[in-house]
Amino acid sequence: MPVYAVLLLIVAISVLPGAASAGTPAAPGWSDADSRAVLDQTLELTLAPDLSHLDTDEAAAVALLLEAGGLVQDIYEDQKHPEALTARDRLRQAHQAAPSPETGRLLQLYRLAKGPVVTTPDNRRAAFLPVAPEVPGRNVYPPGLSREAFEQAAAVTPGLRFARGSVRRAGSAAHTADRRFLAARPGLELLHPGLGKSLAEAQEGALYLAPYSLVYADRVARIAALVGAAAARLAASDPDLAAYLRLRALDLQSENYEAGDAAWVLGRFGHLNVQLGSYETYDDALAGIKAFYGMSVLVRDEKRTRDLAADLGGLQALEDALPYQHKKRVREGIPVGVYHVVADFGQARGANTASILPNDADHARKYGRTILLRYNIMTHPALFDRARGAFAAAVGPEFHGDLTAESRFRRTLWHEVGHYLGVDRTADGRRLGEALGEYADLLEEMKSDLVSSFSAQQFAAAGRYDEADVRGIYAAGVLRVLQDVQPRRDQPYQTMQLMQWNWLLDRGALVWDRASGRLAIDYDAYPEAVARMLAEVLAIQRHGDPRRAEAFVDQWSGWAPDLHGRVAASIRAASRTRYTLVRYQALAEHRADGSR
Repeated sequence: MPVYAVLLLIVAISVLPGAASAGTPAAPGWSDADSRAVLDQTLELTLAPDLSHLDTDEAAAVALLLEAGGLVQDIYEDQKHPEALTARDRLRQAHQAAPSPETGRLLQLYRLAKGPVVTTPDNRRAAFLPVAPEVPGRNVYPPGLSREAFEQAAAVTPGLRFARGSVRRAGSAAHTADRRFLAARPGLELLHPGLGKSLAEAQEGALYLAPYSLVYADRVARIAALVGAAAARLAASDPDLAAYLRLRALDLQSENYEAGDAAWVLGRFGHLNVQLGSYETYDDALAGIKAFYGMSVLVRDEKRTRDLAADLGGLQALEDALPYQHKKRVREGIPVGVYHVVADFGQARGANTASILPNDADHARKYGRTILLRYNIMTHPALFDRARGAFAAAVGPEFHGDLTAESRFRRTLWHEVGHYLGVDRTADGRRLGEALGEYADLLEEMKSDLVSSFSAQQFAAAGRYDEADVRGIYAAGVLRVLQDVQPRRDQPYQTMQLMQWNWLLDRGALVWDRASGRLAIDYDAYPEAVARMLAEVLAIQRHGDPRRAEAFVDQWSGWAPDLHGRVAASIRAASRTRYTLVRYQALAEHRADGSR
């Protein structure tokens, strides 16, 4: 079937919803050639960890958690775009009505993008299905709301900044739905005292906050029930994990994660672990404060966890060595586990190598954090081969052997530890997200990147690393900062990586050879360059001035076509694939789109 016919069929199945996109014309949808341009550059992986050692109750709990994950995925896709789920369902219906390679490829694109909008090979955001254009506020702010208007309203009503709730406009269809849902679920009023009064008294056109547990009430209630059922199956064999899951089921409805976070960090789990909730704010391109749903079901690698725990230490010494004056006391026994991913959902889905949670600074200060290293992704041969090819394309041949799988593992580990160290509040006690807004995530990720390189020299001085270890971590740090396309300013990860690239060039840790088109690494200059940039990042976080953060980003995010562009082109040519589509063996029976 020609793709234009496919798109007409999709539109014909039902009328496009007007409320979410009133006044904004829908994108026309992609040609099959457009779809192929992305899919031809996509590396597909299937994760299939061994689950044969799980007992009957553990296996049953995993099945329940995977079902909950499907609902988490739905919430996340809706958070990203108001028409995502409708567009997905239309596409599935169109494929069922008239199966074709064209609709199959569109389904693949939706699976890759986790919605109807994808990043193009030239790094634009484009809708490939007939939906309204993507906006910075995604679907967690009212249509048409500007950053300036939100900030003005939040100055009067600070509660609008709460991470786990959508900003809505009184008098809208969403407002009517919120009031109806709350009336049908009086239990939510008990968990959110005053919510009913707030909804009833909101003046026409004013902004108010609706907790996610209200916005997605039916799905959240079902997730909580499934997670609670999983907890019941684990009560005897893994009481700590069961306790965490029971608390997290309540957390999802109250939007207060403290009890669950404490149980998660302090618990001593058996074979399984579960990361669940709305934590990360990277998808909020309007204000950088709204958390999006994610979930991971993980199975522990017992031996590697034991080996890593024995090697992880010296955190207070590393904190004390950081280039800033306001040191804090840190817990030496930070929980860390090496896991294999069974399945990821929502914001967590993709080739994420590790995470450290909780993000809440107060919770982290009280209970610590836990690091989850995702070994079957971190060490996947196809991903390492692609990384090694990119590195070889960008730097001179004398450095190629410095990059190893072990050095990438160590860099990732100490990046995650880096989130645990350094500034977690401004000098006047504000949360970093509150103080720095859209720059908070960028600076936090940069701090952790720099800590991972900074730690190498500290551990070498303590006799824990030899010269080859240090060179390997520095090489992995160089790979981390290189870009295969010019980043957009709404891409905090990529922007902070480009900034490091430019800083290392400026400080002589990287040297550009125009003749060969490759970079040389000056390992002697590397430690000082890292320490100075880390000091600047920590100072900006401590000061909490978004204007200073903006100036810092502006100064170091430049792109020179004859340098950055040339290296990026070499990386693209060597890599052949730019995107990664991760599938999960455990979800085969749950896959409803028909794609493989």
